[in-house]
Amino acid sequence: MSRRTLAGGLAIAATLTVITTLPASAGRLAVKFPSANFPLGAQPAATKTLTAVTQGIDLYDVKAGSSTDGYTVTVLMPSGRDYGALETAQAKVAEVEAAGEAPSLQKVIRPSVADAPSQTVYMVRVGLWSFKDKAKADETAKTLKDAGLKVKVDYLGDDGLKTTGPWDAKVVMIDAGTFRGSYAASLGTSVAKRETVSSMAKARNAVVGVNGGFFNIHTAKNLRGEPVGASVVAGRLLSEAVPGRSAVVLQGRTARITELKTDVTAISQDGDKLVLNGVNRAAATDEAVLYTEEYGAKTPAGGTDIVLDANGKAVAVRTSGAAIAKGTRVLHGQGTSAEWLDEHAWEGWTVKIDTKVTDLRTRKALKLTPDLNVIAGGVGLVRNGRVKITAKRDGHDSVNMILRRHPRTLLGVTRNGSLILATIDGRQPGVTIGANFHEAAQFMRWLGAVQAINLDGGGSSAMVVSNKLVNRPSDGVERGVGDALLVLPQ
Repeated sequence: MSRRTLAGGLAIAATLTVITTLPASAGRLAVKFPSANFPLGAQPAATKTLTAVTQGIDLYDVKAGSSTDGYTVTVLMPSGRDYGALETAQAKVAEVEAAGEAPSLQKVIRPSVADAPSQTVYMVRVGLWSFKDKAKADETAKTLKDAGLKVKVDYLGDDGLKTTGPWDAKVVMIDAGTFRGSYAASLGTSVAKRETVSSMAKARNAVVGVNGGFFNIHTAKNLRGEPVGASVVAGRLLSEAVPGRSAVVLQGRTARITELKTDVTAISQDGDKLVLNGVNRAAATDEAVLYTEEYGAKTPAGGTDIVLDANGKAVAVRTSGAAIAKGTRVLHGQGTSAEWLDEHAWEGWTVKIDTKVTDLRTRKALKLTPDLNVIAGGVGLVRNGRVKITAKRDGHDSVNMILRRHPRTLLGVTRNGSLILATIDGRQPGVTIGANFHEAAQFMRWLGAVQAINLDGGGSSAMVVSNKLVNRPSDGVERGVGDALLVLPQ
């Protein structure tokens, strides 16, 4: 299935523009919103409303398409997924027929991406109802459940196949030539805690804020603000990289997309070295993890803690499971790593923490200066002006992530270094459907990005402008997230 088919076929033109201003000092930008060919859907017109936010920053409210998708009932496979191999799907067809309903077997091709080939799967579905007849789909689903089948009601706009929309997107364009502020990352009050973008933006008096990268939902509940990937805030490494995954490097008023690797090593006064496994996260068996005062939680129980002062002096050796005091860092070891600490990190000794963050595109180390910030991305979308989706490398190689439509938060950099931030709301049938990875990449290229990345999405997608949430999160309320990208005033 071609990318053009996935995008819904024909392009549409942006024909209506409404302009408002906030405040009067805002100027026009060298980076411009595209005037032709909205890239998604097949409807004849799109609208955009422009708000000039402040010098160098414009906000666009973009709406396109209309709702023509309806509902169906999808039969779940033994794996719990809504798709499977042909043989498995055929067996489900027989079960549905035995229940007295007429199923259809649907072949679905998950398109290829830069680092993974296409995948063919099969779905079993029952019925097709218009948008206003969802109740009938619910009735059929109940009948099938009563017959012992596991099913769900699906809105077809979420599938990722051909659609007419609609789409509701918010786009912030920050012009490199006229913007006089800076960019920063924020983890809120701590690494472990999740906070809303609104809260983080308000704390820093940010003009614009969007949610950052993915956070760890598979750890203890009180630690789920932890970023999955590299996080640097004001020159301090607060979360290690997942080697090779996409990230956004922010410095002053510049932003660029690359892949990163982090190396953190403890060097004892006696010269012995220990490679640390992580920063500010739960420790596994035999791991060594560095905790900073920004962690906001206790170190794990069942290991050894070495408390280091600002000069790297080991000021205390303690049983693990305590908080990190301000002005200190804690070296924590489990198993064999705890044994190394017992032998090489005695109280009163100096233990140097050597931290290196390497840009894998340039092969150069980043200088951890106070103006350096890093946010881990989710999936690379555009590189050097071409669609290059790195879903497998970035941990999202699945039908659900590549093909299905979800709310998206997107970041792009133009040829002249201007920054584009966008949210495409989704999971709101009849209002806005979101985008899949290919559509998100096309959307960012249309906006003028020559480099683009997918940040966290789904219910996490949030954009705050001038202390106001301007998009509509799919949860109905703004979700607490791990980190945020903030645009700070001059």
